[in-house]
Amino acid sequence: MSNLTRFGISIDDELLQTFDQLIEKAGYQSRSEAIRDLIRNYLVQRQWEDSQSPVVGTITLVYDHHTADIEHQLTHQQHEHVGQICASTHVHLDERNCLEVIIVKGTSEMVHSLADHLIAHRGVKHGHLTCTTTGAALT
Repeated sequence: MSNLTRFGISIDDELLQTFDQLIEKAGYQSRSEAIRDLIRNYLVQRQWEDSQSPVVGTITLVYDHHTADIEHQLTHQQHEHVGQICASTHVHLDERNCLEVIIVKGTSEMVHSLADHLIAHRGVKHGHLTCTTTGAALT
């Protein structure tokens, strides 16, 4: 960071004590770094709210591979969005269940739509979109 600005905040003693305990447990060396991460997280959340903002993330799916045609349907859906899918990893959890993690990029709207369609497939037991940032807008 080339330019630093110092600022003060007013905070309840009990809230600060709880915050200090949490950041110590997490391994932060200072309040400043923890607060910077909180601000970055807030900015990333806002980035995802802008439907046209460029974003990256992961779609995690747990599904029963014995469900009729599910692997074909999920693969077909991914091929239809080849420009948004960077990579995927498939893990066999047991004799019935598979875990698939798909790395995606695109506009927030496109990535949300893709995640919704994949998660909605019959046989998907759990699905989750994890949102992050390309990092370009953060310092």
